Amino acid sequence: MSFPDPPTALSLAAARAALDESVTSAASLADRIKSAQVSLAQLVAEAQAAIEDMVKEELILQEKIDHTRAYLSPIRRLPGELLRELFLWCFEGHPCCAWVLSAVCANWRHQALAIPRIWSKIRLFTNQSSSPDTIRLWLERSGPNVPLDVEIYLRVAQSPETPVAPYPRRRRHEFLTHTFVSAAPPPLFGTGPLATPGHLLVPHFTPSVTPFIVPQPTLAPHHGGWESPPPIPMFHGHPEGSGSVAGGPSNLHWGHIAVYYLVQQMHRWERFVFRFDKGFGSIAALKSITGSAPLLKEFEVSSASAVFYPTEWGWLPSSNSSATCPNPLPSLQTLTLQYAPFKPTSPIFLQPLTQLHTINIRALPGCLIPLDRILGIVNANRGTLKSLRLHFSSVSHAVLPLPPSNTLEHLEDLYIGGHHLLAQLVDTLALPLLRSLDLDFDSPREPIEETISTLFTRSQNPAIKTLVISHGGPASPGGGGFYYGYVAAGNVVSWAFLLDCGSALEVLKIGGASLEGLLGTLGAPEDHTPAPMGPGGGGGGGGWACPNLRELHLRACHVHAHSHDGVGKLVKMVDARNPASGGSAGAGAGSGTVRRLTRLELDDCVPLGGDVVSWLEGRIGVGAVVCIEPATERCAAFCM
Repeated sequence: MSFPDPPTALSLAAARAALDESVTSAASLADRIKSAQVSLAQLVAEAQAAIEDMVKEELILQEKIDHTRAYLSPIRRLPGELLRELFLWCFEGHPCCAWVLSAVCANWRHQALAIPRIWSKIRLFTNQSSSPDTIRLWLERSGPNVPLDVEIYLRVAQSPETPVAPYPRRRRHEFLTHTFVSAAPPPLFGTGPLATPGHLLVPHFTPSVTPFIVPQPTLAPHHGGWESPPPIPMFHGHPEGSGSVAGGPSNLHWGHIAVYYLVQQMHRWERFVFRFDKGFGSIAALKSITGSAPLLKEFEVSSASAVFYPTEWGWLPSSNSSATCPNPLPSLQTLTLQYAPFKPTSPIFLQPLTQLHTINIRALPGCLIPLDRILGIVNANRGTLKSLRLHFSSVSHAVLPLPPSNTLEHLEDLYIGGHHLLAQLVDTLALPLLRSLDLDFDSPREPIEETISTLFTRSQNPAIKTLVISHGGPASPGGGGFYYGYVAAGNVVSWAFLLDCGSALEVLKIGGASLEGLLGTLGAPEDHTPAPMGPGGGGGGGGWACPNLRELHLRACHVHAHSHDGVGKLVKMVDARNPASGGSAGAGAGSGTVRRLTRLELDDCVPLGGDVVSWLEGRIGVGAVVCIEPATERCAAFCM
């Protein structure tokens, strides 16, 4: 601006004129800008609408392309017979694959529903609040004739005293959904002790849990041939569920409905496994498992903890002989009863032409059965029995005298645990093919080595590869758990019997024994006085006990004096069996050699220290040494 200063009348007039002109020009320019912005917005909106129309058109075309390519795909030209064969191959590795295959497309669903076999393996990890119609739908799709393989794991969500809400009913318009369990659920059953407080009780006998696909089906109407479940029976005088029993399906309990559906198809059972972690309200539903199952090869009902049952429990393992059905289970080969009621005179044990090759029984506490009745179960299956695992916490004396010798020509695996009277049963057995022996008596009257030695001699020196004495199972997660057993191994006077009985032994598991005597016997021959060589003594090991030993597992094994005495015995034994040279151990010419140890586990035995563990790993192998410090040491370390 070039106006004189100070302003004059003439310059002020000129400035006012210039200001009016600038204001007018700015207003005009603002109007032009606003008009241009409106025009631009309109152009952008039109362009955006055009783009959206093109995107929609592209998506439609792309969907058409995808459908056309799918139609042209070679899988479309795959014959239905070959597709069915592929489904069957999937079924062999993944029993629950049918739920996935039937959800791919309409054609695959049609094919899957037309193959009853791929629906014949029921795998459920469930609880008593789930819908039992899953089982109904599964059975319905398996058809009327295909043999059934049933595995059900019931996780009891609430205690039996707590009323359980009725299972939810799904609306018909809801689609079938699947819950995929990518990893195995927490194991309800394993190889641990049964009396360990503070954590989930796990039995000895049941296999590991496998992954499952748990479908949640819609409640489609019943098709022909499927009846509605009956009214719920009374249990201890109280109805199941909540409300009136006559109130309709929503008031029925899972167990009664599920078992009802399963028992309807009992004639098709080829394998039936039902496991639960504790008692549940509708446990009385199991009483309906009666009658014959001509195809059944494996039967198991297992609880992870002791369950209360009424005195009279009439079901398949407690049934009496019947003239109308003398042989209800002609094909049964494997029987497992874990904390479940049974009668030793039931046809399930003593049926004509019985062919059981595996018997696993853990009796309920207080189940008082005479010793000769237990032996009767064994002798009834002596011609076929390969694996026998019995645990009775209560046993009464034999009513009839026990036979002096009972030869089981095919038995390879024997576990006997519980009451000390069961040792008398072992003293009558002759097992020429015995490969695995596990003894876990609560309070034996005689040293356990006498029982083992006489069994070995009576059986004509079998090649026992695994010997377990009161080893029990793992401690509680918090450490310092109570170990069941150990009395038997702690009762061992001398371990010299391993010189005669351990020639073929590869795995040795001991619990509650004295470390000095055991490790001294397993050490070099000069560390102990060899027992006289029997027919199998020494096994070519030149005085070594257990020359083929590969694994040594010790639990709660103690020392009589100072802890370093036990550690010294351990180091000396490993040094003898696994010399620094890396070869096999030996003690001079003609003395023979022994195999190197490949695994060593010590649980709650003696504190070793990091340097000793490192030395042991150097001799045995990194990762092959497992040492869990005694509870007192862990507690002291925590307090420090």
